[in-house]
Amino acid sequence: MAHVEFLDQTIRDGQQSLWGMRLQAGMALPAASWLDKTGFRVIDLTGSNHFEVLIRHCRENPWDMMDALVEAMPRTVLRSGMRSNASVTFRTTPDALMDAWMRQLNVHGARSFWIYDVLFNIDKMLRLAKVAKEFGSEVAGAIMFTLSPVHSDAYYADKVDKLSASDDIDTILLYDTAGVLEKERLSTLLPAIVSKARGKPIEFHANNILGQSGKAYLDSIPLGATILHTASRPMANGPSVPSTESVVANIELLGHTHSLDKSLFAPVADHFERVGKAAGFLVNQHNEYNVLSTLHQIPGGMVGTLKAQLAQHNMSDRFEDVLKEVAVVRRELGYPGMATPFSQLVGIQAVLNVVKGERYAIIPDEIVEYAAGYYGETVAPIDPNVLDRIMESPRAKEVLDNPPEQPTIEELRKRYGTDNDDELILRALMPESDLQKMREAGPLKRTYPLLSSPELEEVGRLMKLASLPVVQFKNAEMALTLRR
Repeated sequence: MAHVEFLDQTIRDGQQSLWGMRLQAGMALPAASWLDKTGFRVIDLTGSNHFEVLIRHCRENPWDMMDALVEAMPRTVLRSGMRSNASVTFRTTPDALMDAWMRQLNVHGARSFWIYDVLFNIDKMLRLAKVAKEFGSEVAGAIMFTLSPVHSDAYYADKVDKLSASDDIDTILLYDTAGVLEKERLSTLLPAIVSKARGKPIEFHANNILGQSGKAYLDSIPLGATILHTASRPMANGPSVPSTESVVANIELLGHTHSLDKSLFAPVADHFERVGKAAGFLVNQHNEYNVLSTLHQIPGGMVGTLKAQLAQHNMSDRFEDVLKEVAVVRRELGYPGMATPFSQLVGIQAVLNVVKGERYAIIPDEIVEYAAGYYGETVAPIDPNVLDRIMESPRAKEVLDNPPEQPTIEELRKRYGTDNDDELILRALMPESDLQKMREAGPLKRTYPLLSSPELEEVGRLMKLASLPVVQFKNAEMALTLRR
């Protein structure tokens, strides 16, 4: 039997997958002390895309949000995630700005990081890990899993070997964005990873898109995984990770141990369920098994984006066609792993192909950059005919004549007109117009209006059932009459 540690994903992956990154400080702060006392090894807090959404859509300063949550959870190590070569953009970001971002996340209290690169630019991952180590932070080197003919166990074992050889990498994180890992593949993949991990702990993160990740978690424990990523039940499952409640109950039945205080599960779940319903966000999700998902492997958070893009063209009925086209585009582009940015790039190209009615009639600049190697070496060769279409596209010459630049931090500070690196990062992320609207919104809001209650929910259920024009509801505290 094993002792299993838990990493909480409620306020990072849970809200990313279900709420589109729109979690604000006031939505999480009332539950922060319960999360902090539960006994999680680490609580995942934020990522770069969260910064963008907070500024653009929520008008909230992400540094203020981060400071408030760090202050509210002093007992637990808090994590942030970083792509090795980019911030929120689907394109690449100068190394100096990435280093500055890593430093500022540490300055604001993050002490654990997961660093990933879908094309495994190991040198860039390790450079950022070294910056984190300036602050004594923990670093997880991420192995972004995807199914393809070229992503073999040996392929992943080689990447683990290169990461674990560095003293700046503390754990190895097996990250299954599409939730496709089953026992058969785990039984060979995890031993291959463990054999090259040099004794470093193995984390496992699997989004429950196919409804099978909870079982994969249980299968992974005898194979060497010791840290599982879960979320509070309302923020779990569906496109998110399995629920803490279910995984804890199952490992106990199997005789494994943990260090979580289960009495705190309910208040956390109750809070996020109420917030989600008040905000009109998804909670308590469940997915059915779909073989098509194993082909396109689109992360859960992207499904809504693709549907929205089709709706803009009055082509919502073509959604399944887009999913099938994603699988084809992914193969033609050399099987990039389906995580940011490549899940978005493949998805956008697939939408364009379907909407235009001609494949590769429009090719985004980022696809040209990918084909040119700006993101790193492709896992498999790009289909020659598709590569020709890309390099002959109208924008190709201009893109190729302007490769990514690498300014120094001093040059970046001068360019954006500030010596404050918090401000530098915000200005590099977002247009000044969005930052101005964020500032005009005022100070951080530490609560969120819960326009919901058990009584109102009961009234809502009664209204759906009642055929008469009047509904009356009474309890010890209130009497309510509703007329249609």
